[in-house]
Amino acid sequence: MEEICSVCGLPKDLCVCGDLDKSSSIISIKKEKRKYNKVMTIIRGLQLRNEEMKKLTSEIKSKCASGGTLKNGEIEIQGDHVDKIYNILKEKGFKVERI
Repeated sequence: MEEICSVCGLPKDLCVCGDLDKSSSIISIKKEKRKYNKVMTIIRGLQLRNEEMKKLTSEIKSKCASGGTLKNGEIEIQGDHVDKIYNILKEKGFKVERI
């Protein structure tokens, strides 16, 4: 017997909840200067479950070959990676806005 999604009530293989989350939120990517003029790329507006956020954070860090963290629902990546992250999130189907 197939598992049924608790949100939409469809079988897991037909579930569209993840796609709806991606298209309904607008994500902003911006860079900020921190201590000692270090640049951080900040990703805000992601509305994903905690485990999905951790997985996405790890994937972005590896594709950017940089360190980073997930803090207060925001992904912080060390360095100026706005263009790379924009392309990564666009590929995944998110609506992305650069600031």
